[in-house]
Amino acid sequence: MIQLFKKGAYLLNGRDLIPEENKALAEQKLGRKLDKEDGRKGTIAWSILQAHNVSGSPNHLKIRYDALTSHDLTYVGIIQTARASGMDHFPMPYVLTCCHNSLCAVGGTINEDDHLFGLTAAQKYGGIFVPPHVAVIHQYMREMHAGCGKMILGSDSHTRYGALGTLAVGEGGGELDKQILGDTWDTEYPEVVAVYLTGRPQPWVGPQDIALALCRAVFKNGYVKNKVMEFVGPGVSTMSTDYRNAVDVMTTETTCLSSIWRTDEDTQAFLKEHGREADYRELNPGEAAYYDGCIQVDLSQVKPMIALPFHPSNAYTIDELNANLEDILRETEKKAEEVSQGRAPYTLTDKIRDGKLQVQQGVIGGCSGGNYSNVVEAANLLRGKAIGSGEFALNVYPSSLPVYMDLMKKGVLGDLMTAGAVVKTAFCGPCFGAGDTPNNNGLSIRHNTRNFPNREGSKPGQGQMSAVALMDARSIAATAANNGRLTSAEEYGEVFGKVPAYHFDDSAYKARVYNGFGKPEPEQKLFYGPNIKDWPEMPELGENVLLQVCSKILDPVTTTDELIPSGETSSYRSNPLGLAEFTLSRRDPEYVGRTKAVKELELAREAGRELPELEKVFAQMQGLPGEASLANTEIGSLVYATRPGDGSAREQAASCQRVIGGLANITQDYATKRYRSNVINWGMLPFHLKGEPTGFGVGDWIYVPGIREALEGDLDQIRAWVLKEQGPVELALYIKPLTQEEKEIIKAGCLINYNRKK
Repeated sequence: MIQLFKKGAYLLNGRDLIPEENKALAEQKLGRKLDKEDGRKGTIAWSILQAHNVSGSPNHLKIRYDALTSHDLTYVGIIQTARASGMDHFPMPYVLTCCHNSLCAVGGTINEDDHLFGLTAAQKYGGIFVPPHVAVIHQYMREMHAGCGKMILGSDSHTRYGALGTLAVGEGGGELDKQILGDTWDTEYPEVVAVYLTGRPQPWVGPQDIALALCRAVFKNGYVKNKVMEFVGPGVSTMSTDYRNAVDVMTTETTCLSSIWRTDEDTQAFLKEHGREADYRELNPGEAAYYDGCIQVDLSQVKPMIALPFHPSNAYTIDELNANLEDILRETEKKAEEVSQGRAPYTLTDKIRDGKLQVQQGVIGGCSGGNYSNVVEAANLLRGKAIGSGEFALNVYPSSLPVYMDLMKKGVLGDLMTAGAVVKTAFCGPCFGAGDTPNNNGLSIRHNTRNFPNREGSKPGQGQMSAVALMDARSIAATAANNGRLTSAEEYGEVFGKVPAYHFDDSAYKARVYNGFGKPEPEQKLFYGPNIKDWPEMPELGENVLLQVCSKILDPVTTTDELIPSGETSSYRSNPLGLAEFTLSRRDPEYVGRTKAVKELELAREAGRELPELEKVFAQMQGLPGEASLANTEIGSLVYATRPGDGSAREQAASCQRVIGGLANITQDYATKRYRSNVINWGMLPFHLKGEPTGFGVGDWIYVPGIREALEGDLDQIRAWVLKEQGPVELALYIKPLTQEEKEIIKAGCLINYNRKK
């Protein structure tokens, strides 16, 4: 079904795939010598990246994007940062959607206050504002902005429009601020991995099945980490563009940097239907394209899949699960024990009834599940059936009002509702715990993007535990038809494949979306609610730093949901200090108190007060490099995590640490580029550790002398000492390469300070 090449591969004329070790065969077929570096220029990714690169160096990219996009969890902070840095207008289309805190259900007026802030910001600075319930962020961008050869940057990790020929990237807000302020997105030229598709998906196999099969194949081994996935091969054209979109958005879960697909007549038809045929051009690899790796997928062999808690890569075919139900569920229960840490029990084997797994809830929606064709296929199966009046419930969220309207006109929504499903408006909430939280000890099956621990909204600290398994809309509908007994869509194969042509009607957008790009109104006042706060002042980096370990997380991976929880906390993302109270609350509840105590020490130091409680610590530093004193040594906290930052692009995963005293992370590696970028943009030191984290624990102090000077020196050798009672013990730290701008941002204390100095 899926084969990973051990080395790279050559693709000749977009058809003939030849492993790198058979280069001689490729040269024979082509009739000339092949060069790897020239071959890299034959990829689609190369042409798009270089067209947007202003560095003058093809290997050191400085990218300017064509458009930006954010939703209501992120745009307030981004705009506040840009304002503090001197921004007076949006220089490119910037789309602000309201699809995350749409319900306005938590915190009184604060969600709608954010929305009005977004509207007035769009008016003042010349932006595009999409009100609540009108469209989820990525569907709106597909419909109205993505196009062949473009690049789009979004402050949401699932910013992926590769199936429309757009190389799109999800990053933290600081990277969007750089674009707004005329700076660039900087990175070394990434490796590009071919996803070579053959065959045709079976009618009962949906895009989520293909996506989960890919996640299972490449997540744990890091095969595509921080690389571009380029979808090529004859199998691409066996899928509609709407179907491809739903595969593409899930590439984020592989930890790749971005994605791009070859385009064809169906891409052109999609753009034409949306009134944007001019945004189409054919994108194909060159005569001889070289890829740094290759994933070969026979689409005809993909089976209906399920990703059990607590990651999209924890995937099985539904047939595999049903054949080994007790054994696999017991393994998942063990993982649940690790997640809950004894605070809340979670069981799955008790849900086995007559040899089938009984689930409590189904959800189809968001940027991956709410697409037109997914909802139609779910209705094709459920037409004339009933989900029953038992514990199972099904909620469906079409991804935009145009999709909703066409489904309504064709009677699809009526078919779903007649079967017992509840149809709701465009909303991302079920994906991150702001809607449809299951019952305690419940299991929800969802066609959305993530099933990380407690992301669905449960709170182990309060004795609650539920979980999500990811599935395609087709198998969710099959399960619904069996009253919640887990069922593969293959059992209903004959009903699929009858998807009527979609008609896009943008009348709702014309009626409700504010389109002010290029028309800023400087006199417009921004609307501020009581929860919307400015970023607190950050000091410049000290000559030396003294860091207290305030949390030590040894899990293989730490998600951004664990660093700063989603769900109800999302309502406080416009209030930096208010939100920071929730930092690591589900993973290390004592962290906030520890780091705030360190913050108080730093504030006292800045005020020139003596710190008798640190006399013994400073005594241990005497004789070490740096000539440490209170005057030249900044005090902060640090978090050790083995591999932090998987998942969301939310910059708050870093900024929440920073505003309450955080000054550094120590890691073995960063799970994603975007989290490391967030750490840097918020002025924290992105340390790596050589060796195992056995030499320090929570409460220990780590001294790093001459850090400002070290940033300009050999980053592979940064001297540090753990200050033990028996004496200092040297610690080997290093930092992976930084651009000069990144060094200056860290030294300035944060991106805001850096831009102010400029």
